[in-house]
Amino acid sequence: MTTAWSTFAPWMMSPSDVQNFWYDFSRKMAHIPKVIEVAKKVRVGATPTDAVFRMDKIRLLRYVADVEQRYETPLLVVFALINRPYILDLRPGKSVVEHFVRRGFDTYNIDWGVPTDGDRFLNMEDYIERYLDQAVDVIRKRSGSEKINLLGYCMGGSMSVMYTALHQDKIKNLMLMAAPVDWSQRNHLLAQWTSPDVFDVDKLIQVYGNAPAELLQGSFLLLKPVSTLVEKYFSFYENLENEKFLEDFFAMETWLNDNIPVAGEMFRQFVKYCMQQNKLIKGELRIDGRVVDLRRITCPILNVTAQQDHLVPPYQSLPFNDAVASTDRKSINFPAGHIGLAVGSKANRELWPKACDWLAERSEPVQ
Repeated sequence: MTTAWSTFAPWMMSPSDVQNFWYDFSRKMAHIPKVIEVAKKVRVGATPTDAVFRMDKIRLLRYVADVEQRYETPLLVVFALINRPYILDLRPGKSVVEHFVRRGFDTYNIDWGVPTDGDRFLNMEDYIERYLDQAVDVIRKRSGSEKINLLGYCMGGSMSVMYTALHQDKIKNLMLMAAPVDWSQRNHLLAQWTSPDVFDVDKLIQVYGNAPAELLQGSFLLLKPVSTLVEKYFSFYENLENEKFLEDFFAMETWLNDNIPVAGEMFRQFVKYCMQQNKLIKGELRIDGRVVDLRRITCPILNVTAQQDHLVPPYQSLPFNDAVASTDRKSINFPAGHIGLAVGSKANRELWPKACDWLAERSEPVQ
């Protein structure tokens, strides 16, 4: 029986293995037209949306549900400025959004758009106090609810934390997934790469204007080069005849390669003040002249982390629970990776139904 590695190294095979290899290879190659067909028909974004608000390049999307709304307080999902937000609604059965929509939550998402050269000076104040605050107010007005729920993922979680600290009066419940807030530990690769003694973010933005999508994508790929550049293609070859695998694979590849730049000044401030100087957890970060004081957060907290997260290790997220004034605080450290937390089969089967239960217990039913 050939192994994954010996499949591509014939000199490691016995004569019978060589015969079996060519038989297997021929069968898989005969399936290529079907692979191409699957690649062409794959669609991302499982749940229909309506754009209910636009401001500059951002769009506020409301998910269209075929179930009755069961809870008064709407939910806003906030993704990072890197890549596109449909990772939270990738495909049927691999969608965080789908869980909340099906449970009867009026659910929204922010599409931050694609920054151009003219957006290079957009900063934290623009994204937190203009774009995010305006989106929250639009949802409040549409729903008639004084407060909304927030679910922030990755950098979007950090931004949700900042917003809640500045506008606790508008947030009923805060859910975070793989959201960094404490960069004091520097022993993982991304932290070392962004250390101020080796990464001059000021010079980068001075030269490029915006943080280039190619630089960001290349950096993330190199964090796990064997997995992202080698192993997944062995897995792809082994599953050329598995249509379900191919659909998931091409959907994931679509998202991974749908890269966008990050507005220059926003990127510079986030890297410098958060990742390098760790001002958020220290209570030293200022946005629009106001201190982002995590002790002002008093709402219920659900803090979800991924045990195998190579981008945001759990120790970057878990200190948040002890930094806030909330008395209702829960953390879940789930066995998944950074992306698996959103699209993994186990996360969608076990984690997100529990998260929906948590939110439902803290939500008022529709009268």
